[in-house]
Amino acid sequence: MRKRIAITGLGALSPCGNTVAENWENIQNGVSGIGPITKFDTSDYSTKIAGEVKNFDPSLFISKKEIKKMDVFIHYAMAAVKEALDDSGLVIDESIADETGVSIGVGIGGLPNIEKYSNVLANRGPGKITPFFIPMTISNMASGFVAIEHGAKGYSATTTSACSSANHSIGDAARIIERGDAKVMIVGGTEAAICGLAIGGFGAMKALSRSNDEPTKASRPYDKNRDGFILSEGCGILILEEMEYAKSRGAKIYGELAGYGFSSDAFHMTTPSTEGPTRAIKMALKDAGVTGADIDYINTHGTSTPAGDINELMAIKAAFGDSAKDVSISSTKSMTGHLLGAAGGLEAVLTLKAMQEGFVPPTINVEELDEACDLDVTPNVGKARVINTAMSNSFGFGGTNATLVFKKV
Repeated sequence: MRKRIAITGLGALSPCGNTVAENWENIQNGVSGIGPITKFDTSDYSTKIAGEVKNFDPSLFISKKEIKKMDVFIHYAMAAVKEALDDSGLVIDESIADETGVSIGVGIGGLPNIEKYSNVLANRGPGKITPFFIPMTISNMASGFVAIEHGAKGYSATTTSACSSANHSIGDAARIIERGDAKVMIVGGTEAAICGLAIGGFGAMKALSRSNDEPTKASRPYDKNRDGFILSEGCGILILEEMEYAKSRGAKIYGELAGYGFSSDAFHMTTPSTEGPTRAIKMALKDAGVTGADIDYINTHGTSTPAGDINELMAIKAAFGDSAKDVSISSTKSMTGHLLGAAGGLEAVLTLKAMQEGFVPPTINVEELDEACDLDVTPNVGKARVINTAMSNSFGFGGTNATLVFKKV
């Protein structure tokens, strides 16, 4: 019999808040965190808006000496992990250190510093590149610095699978606990890629919204007039523990990570297929020992792209059958924007809060529902609902898909 997985701590940073409580309050109330980009001059860019984390002070979580050795995506991970560990009440001491691992997904890593030091190299030469450049930018340093800070001596790695990175990191970490190679895993995703190179690159693909005049309305999943996603930043962290270990130390338990499903479209680099996500959803349901009729809420990938939103709904219908009409669905990206590799981490946190509070967050900005959308996407206003079992989807470029199922304990 496989080991069960408890979630005992949560941490979050996003455009909607710098703690789990701030995020949840704004998400419940349909408050968008999207605004004009302040990190660089957007005069030459077609997209001038993003979801920036606001009023963040890394010195509250990291010594000033260490701050300069890290890219911002690492700063965010350090902050959210501290919140999650404090929330869990877990102390990583010698008795558990060897059985505590870190698996934090990252989609892009230190792109702003890659951009910065590419300019330094071009304009000032190689002698002006900081010796911290490599360790501050490579993706696994989020997990690495967290492990060093907290003395986690078990598994330490990073999954990079585009926008599925966090869900893969969470699901794969659960497997490590299930097979007895760890009792505790610090998991989730982090990202801080808002820079000229990212906005320019995604803009060149015509993937980003250009609704610059109304930033808070720009992310509008399932709305007929959606025109692309909003690039955002932040971090979402969960503390996973082997269930019996969590109970033995009297930990509070937000829920159980009961199911994990994954697949590859093996179809196209950026164009989604319906078949791949359907298989990931079905695998997660089977792994959790439930059917679509048991799922009360789905936090969808729902990025606000014309093709992607409807493709996911088609996959849900294919996997759930007739029960799809009874499930409550919402895209919290309508408020947070798209955190890329961190999206699944934040959305796992929000899914667990929805389950804990018995409240389905809204999908805001649905002014004219797409006629192809025939499921309950919770438009504009959230609602009370008992949520015993919930699902969170993440899909990424390269046709990579990952689905998680959570249960109340």
